[in-house]
Amino acid sequence: MFERLAIDRGAILFNARRVDAAGSQLFDPAHWQAQGALSEQSGGRGSIQFIDTENDRWVMRRYLRGGMAAHVARDSYLFLGEERTRSFLELRLLATLRERGLPVPAPIAARYVRDLVTYRAELITERLPGARSLSEMLASGHVDDARWAAIGRCLRHFHDAGVQHADLNAHNIMLGENREVWLLDFDRGRLRHPGSWRERALDRLARSLAKISEDATEWRTGFALLRLAHDA
Repeated sequence: MFERLAIDRGAILFNARRVDAAGSQLFDPAHWQAQGALSEQSGGRGSIQFIDTENDRWVMRRYLRGGMAAHVARDSYLFLGEERTRSFLELRLLATLRERGLPVPAPIAARYVRDLVTYRAELITERLPGARSLSEMLASGHVDDARWAAIGRCLRHFHDAGVQHADLNAHNIMLGENREVWLLDFDRGRLRHPGSWRERALDRLARSLAKISEDATEWRTGFALLRLAHDA
């Protein structure tokens, strides 16, 4: 499914079914900007850019550190081998999750570029049509009971499949117009046997909701419905 292209000081791994001809320009913002196909959004840990062409709608994400580590090395990571780069790991994990029928965006391409002992990386995935994050939905209006329950059932599907999301929060849960639910951002995600990590993931989501919600009653009520659907 994936083909590898060697580039100066690094490599690109791309989905040959979705990319006609990969080159270093695939991850070059100037290339897309010249075509009028690039727009940008900053938020969370990553720098997000949207690529919209006649045939494709993609999201390009640059890997950036959060927290105190960002003050030391904002966008560089210790290089421990190509297959252990964050971008290659996430691309392959997304492909596995798609093969298992789980609702994640289609993986398009990943890149890393090395320095002496560190690397920088980016990932391109398909943009979800008509989707808004749970955080956006909460900020702009009410999230109804059916949506909270749909989120709970979706998370249960991932947990039953042994999928650990390393940063489950309201920004990484996407909701469609017809109550579809997707999960984003599987950086550092992995497949595991059942364990207490599932409860920790839900606790992390609850903290995220508490942090962004102005109405504590609304998010607590919604999260209770989510838990009921998850645990059913």
